[in-house]
Amino acid sequence: MAVARALGWLARLISGARVRWIGSRPEAHQRIYFANHTSHLDFVVVWASLPVQIRFSVRPVAARDYWTQSRWHLYFTEKVFRAVLINRAPDLERDGFRAGEAVIDQMVEAMGERDSLLVFPEGTRGGGQQVGAFKGGLYHLCLRKPDVELVPVYLENLNRILPKGEVLPVPILSSVTFGPAISLETNESKRAFLERARAAVCALKEA
Repeated sequence: MAVARALGWLARLISGARVRWIGSRPEAHQRIYFANHTSHLDFVVVWASLPVQIRFSVRPVAARDYWTQSRWHLYFTEKVFRAVLINRAPDLERDGFRAGEAVIDQMVEAMGERDSLLVFPEGTRGGGQQVGAFKGGLYHLCLRKPDVELVPVYLENLNRILPKGEVLPVPILSSVTFGPAISLETNESKRAFLERARAAVCALKEA
């Protein structure tokens, strides 16, 4: 799609994103990319950093309440990026279990047998200095998709391009680093897995 290609080019231009693959490489098979979250530009820049032949099969997961605020938001997320728009749910281990389970069902259905997902396990945007604790959704998604590769992604400086509360981006050099794939280990606890997944993202900051 011409609009998608143009947006990808624009996102790379504004962010000045340097793309690195460390211990992994672009592959067309099904994956779950998981990244730190600091800006509304995050999923656009990660999506644009993937090779053209791969990016159109990668579906970002985004919050429905933000990305349906206007017709333009909805058009770009649904028609251009094919985003999976989810309702923000409580942690899956609390009273909101059924709501959280419905979100996992939605993501698994969106993946099907071919598409990949881009998720942000912190659940909300951070300040860019530290990677917050991961919510349980990534673990439960992996239980449902145990054979899918998990690729950590570290985003640097995107919070300075479009900070919270700002509308217009400020061009600043940034980077997108894809790391070695991991997978959920047999009998691995939720806590151990989420700590290991978070560590995989944090390690890319110094790579």
